[in-house]
Amino acid sequence: MPTIDEQVDILMSGAEYGDPQTKETMRKELRERLVEAEKSGRQLRVYCGYDPRTADLHLGHTITMRKLRQFQELGHDVTFLIGSFTSLIGDPSDKDTARDQLTREQVQENARTYAEQAFKILDRDQTRVRFNDEWLATLDFADIIRLASNFTVQQFLVRENFRKRVDAGEPIYLHELFYGLMQGYDAVAQETDVQVGGQDQLFNILVAGRKLQEAMGQRPQVAIIMGESLPGTDGDIKMSKSLGNHIPILAAPWDMFGKVMSVPDKAMPIYHKLILGWSPAQLAELEQGIASGALHPNEVKMRLAREIVTIFHSADDAQAAQKRWDEVFRSHGGLPEDMPEESLAEAEKVVDILRRLNFVASGGEARRLMQQNGIRLNEQPITDPLAVISPDMLPAVLQVGKRKFVRLVPAQ
Repeated sequence: MPTIDEQVDILMSGAEYGDPQTKETMRKELRERLVEAEKSGRQLRVYCGYDPRTADLHLGHTITMRKLRQFQELGHDVTFLIGSFTSLIGDPSDKDTARDQLTREQVQENARTYAEQAFKILDRDQTRVRFNDEWLATLDFADIIRLASNFTVQQFLVRENFRKRVDAGEPIYLHELFYGLMQGYDAVAQETDVQVGGQDQLFNILVAGRKLQEAMGQRPQVAIIMGESLPGTDGDIKMSKSLGNHIPILAAPWDMFGKVMSVPDKAMPIYHKLILGWSPAQLAELEQGIASGALHPNEVKMRLAREIVTIFHSADDAQAAQKRWDEVFRSHGGLPEDMPEESLAEAEKVVDILRRLNFVASGGEARRLMQQNGIRLNEQPITDPLAVISPDMLPAVLQVGKRKFVRLVPAQ
């Protein structure tokens, strides 16, 4: 077992607060808790919350999961909290406009596989899974008033995203202020020692959570705020489902491999750091190798894609995805051997075929791809949204983008 100081170094690695004094305070408080836990034999209660606003988690979420895994490996009590109640509002922390509100049915459906996705990183046998409607749904209006009396409106309005909306004359809805209050109460209900989160959670964890715990007679939790966010497939903006630049944990091996390969070269170091956990020395060697020409960026990216697919699927899946990539982008034929096949009984619009096969999410997306020559039939671009494919044109290969193929054949 590492020493207390070594444990502090491990658990505080990657944490940033925008203020050196706050970081030193959190480091000191964490050390005190670890010393006390070692003397008493008590595990620290640690958690991170994940709101099921959508059905799939993505690689960006795994940064906080890996921090939870470090606490598990050091013997502490880790909770993977599913925000079954907070997601009804939606966290406004990094949003410039109000989020759409979900129904309970939508939240329940989205949350159905969250725990299984988390177990790609967390130890299943050492993870406590809870839902925050367990305590938030039982609060009455008097409880809300009592909790809200611990905060001023000004404390919320100084937050950057709210301040921008005030300056721009954009509305801030009252229910959006409740989110920080509810997340603070999550810490109270669980009597947590430590909460892990990203930069967008700084206020909710460091201010709301700690202040409510103190008001309720509890010792304020230690905040572990991860300093860096994983950029999406555009290489610049934080990975986000709503922006469409995400790589889902549940993505099929071939799709996951292809999405990693689409990430710009400049983002390779941070992907190695945040997803693979590379050390500063390893990252320096990587960057030096690329700069000197000893390492080709495409080969580095291909190795990264294999490792990521191996983590979330298997080594065999990674090898198969690599083989398919080579077939499509390196072979003379340019078509994968394991292409799915779809029969066509009568003439049908290309847009309707694509939507039926889930190759596009909407007719609008199909039209945008057509404008970019991203949809092809037998390698010829289809640019007419009203284009039709009939059985007498088959067999033929329909391609969407660089990674989606289907062989269309006439119905027997």
